[in-house]
Amino acid sequence: MAAWNRITVDPEVMNGQPCIRGMRLTVRRVIEALAVYPRWEDLIAEYPELQPEDIRQALEFAAHNLDDQVMTLDAA
Repeated sequence: MAAWNRITVDPEVMNGQPCIRGMRLTVRRVIEALAVYPRWEDLIAEYPELQPEDIRQALEFAAHNLDDQVMTLDAA
């Protein structure tokens, strides 16, 4: 199990969604922002409260929480 010391879950903050260091910045928002700002430097310029380790842990947390599910697709 990974240790995410920068990911916090508090029912009183953002309805209990996983956040970065108790801030009102969710892991989901960081991942979505990475699609707009793929360079970490640009993302940090947009969200100066973020640190590189916050981004790394958000990515790791998101990847860890994806369901490993096999989907069968019919050939076209």
